[in-house]
Amino acid sequence: MQRRKFLATATAAIPLALTATTAEKSAAGDRQLIELRTYEIKFGGSGMGVLMSYLNDVLAPALKGLGCPAFRVMKELGKSDPANVWVLIAYPDANAYVAAQQLNSDAAYLTASAAYDAVPASKPVYNRYASQLLLAFERMPEVVDPGPDAGLFELRTYEGYSEDATRRKIKMFNVEEIDLFYETNLHPVFFGDMISGPFRPALVYMLHFRDMAERDANWSKFGPHPKWKAMVAKETYADSVSNIRKTFLVPA
Repeated sequence: MQRRKFLATATAAIPLALTATTAEKSAAGDRQLIELRTYEIKFGGSGMGVLMSYLNDVLAPALKGLGCPAFRVMKELGKSDPANVWVLIAYPDANAYVAAQQLNSDAAYLTASAAYDAVPASKPVYNRYASQLLLAFERMPEVVDPGPDAGLFELRTYEGYSEDATRRKIKMFNVEEIDLFYETNLHPVFFGDMISGPFRPALVYMLHFRDMAERDANWSKFGPHPKWKAMVAKETYADSVSNIRKTFLVPA
């Protein structure tokens, strides 16, 4: 099936609730939708190669054909049990995201994914996979390509005790904190408001470094920085984060 025909079919299937009005588009601007997938690998599973081949050789090019500008496969640093494979996908808009859920309407995609779809119940690759959907921040509306030197990714989830708390923390990042990240060489990959996922209300962001030594050195510049001290003392940002989750990832 030609890509043009596939996109037309997929777009026609989008519910009205997901079709942005002019006002909604103006509010969102060109901010990307970011999906974080976590594949929980079956203990003792022997099909990791099938999953990696599917992700890199089938899913990635299919999503690129839909206009998705970023796709990255990572694994957790160290030996997690069960092992988790993480996939970062950036979508240009909601239409592309919905179209990506209907890839099996495309005959070429079905042919390419035949080996992945043929995995038997007796040899599952994973237990389940979960998804988080994020809306990129106004200050950083697109996922950044970290380049070939990125050997470590730090994924952080900041939970808020209320929706207002998370909104205030997002404002803090948009207005001044992201700028300080750049100043102290905490290299951002993305910042996103969690609009669907397990920890709402929350925001999620990812940083990249060469290695853990660079990560530790650059974070040590951030905490004592005068701009951070002034920022965190502002009443408007008080109690905006109630819990922090950190995951370290490396290229898969």
